[in-house]
Amino acid sequence: MRKTRLAGTFAGIAIAALALAGCNSGSPTAPGAEGGTGGEGTEGSEALWEVASDVSLDGSPTFDAMTARDGVIVGVKEDQPGLGFLDATTNERSGFDVDIARWIAASLGYDEDQIEYKAIASANREQSIVNGDVDYYVGTYSITDSRKEQIDFAGPYFTTGQGLLVAADSDIASEDDLSADTTVCSATGSTPIQNIKDNYPDVPTEEFDLYSACVDALINGTVDAVTTDQAILIGYAALYPNDVKVVGEPFSEENYGVGLRKGDDALRAHINDLFTEGGDTWQAIFDKNLGESGITVEQPAVDAY
Repeated sequence: MRKTRLAGTFAGIAIAALALAGCNSGSPTAPGAEGGTGGEGTEGSEALWEVASDVSLDGSPTFDAMTARDGVIVGVKEDQPGLGFLDATTNERSGFDVDIARWIAASLGYDEDQIEYKAIASANREQSIVNGDVDYYVGTYSITDSRKEQIDFAGPYFTTGQGLLVAADSDIASEDDLSADTTVCSATGSTPIQNIKDNYPDVPTEEFDLYSACVDALINGTVDAVTTDQAILIGYAALYPNDVKVVGEPFSEENYGVGLRKGDDALRAHINDLFTEGGDTWQAIFDKNLGESGITVEQPAVDAY
């Protein structure tokens, strides 16, 4: 396991996240590589991974579907700066989760031009996997026992915790300050909103399909806090440093996994092996996307259930 501790202020985070939002979406390269996501026109850096060739994955119906269409369909988020983000101006995708999805595709033999991305709301993720609308899903997807009744997970590949985003002038300092007078917003179907309902039943809640809608509501003053994983909230605090802030410490543990068709043990084992053996690549992906974020991160060991 690898641990990275990085110091930084929210001012530094803002610069990093805004830069990430403008990253290119081609096959990722190390920061500064010519034509790559880390910057243009600089020589001397190599791609973070190579696209595999002659891949065979016996016993995987998902891989068989990829082979038949000669491409991968990946479920993602696109409103989470630094994790899964789509720049509406350039139509370019960036973020840690997006690059994890690309790395997996490359290990299966597929390059960027063979990946189709589908933005799936939190409440619809399991059904999209069950229906075969996506081959796998990578998008701040917490592994839970209830979800494992419908789908399988590879990983985890990232660990974070639930946090709070509040207005810059708010008196809310932690979850202890939540009350019947504070409305908390999160995504419909997400683990964080369920945690609030279960553990803070007197706190009013608001739900939207997208976290960005919650952040808009916070800035507009119609809700008092937004809750989701702290890694996501840091990205929003970076984009709106004059309007919002992250407060308190994480008050849960969330393990992000890759959502897969239930029973596709061959694909799950392949991805778990990729994470286990690819620590240097994982670290490079983290450094590229979240290296200036100021968060403390440990690459988790996979749960090869």
